[in-house]
Amino acid sequence: MLEKDAADLIALLEQNGLEVYVDGGWAVDAVLGEQTRPHDDLDIALPHAQVARLRALLSTRGFCEQRRDDSWECNFVLVDEAGRQLDVHSYTLDAAGLNVGGVPYIGEQLTGRGVIGAYPVRCISPEWLVKFHTGYELDDNDWHDVRLLCERFQIAVPDEYLKFRR
Repeated sequence: MLEKDAADLIALLEQNGLEVYVDGGWAVDAVLGEQTRPHDDLDIALPHAQVARLRALLSTRGFCEQRRDDSWECNFVLVDEAGRQLDVHSYTLDAAGLNVGGVPYIGEQLTGRGVIGAYPVRCISPEWLVKFHTGYELDDNDWHDVRLLCERFQIAVPDEYLKFRR
């Protein structure tokens, strides 16, 4: 997913009234203010009530669902003919910002701001991006992202990344 494609896609969604938060690798680069590595896809989070509108809008742009073993109504991937992948995560929050359904985001995680290209985006906050990069089999991209986030935002490197420092 190229930087221009990511920014254009987010702009399209927002211009059509969707409340989009960038997650994953593009969120890392957004809060850092520059692209630091290539990305295979664009991860987004949005309220579950907006999923039908998202699907309808993107179907007019050639995006279709690519079924995966972990796909469900709140977590799925849409792909277009050019191979651009949008990894969608939907959630439902109550008035206090607590999760009551879908992917378990909470309001405080959705407070980051950044830029992709020159386009301002809402995204996962840096502290939560670091936390989201734990608890699974880590790779070099994870270390790249976490190292840059921890350096820029003075966040402690999680213990499970100490093996990368050697």
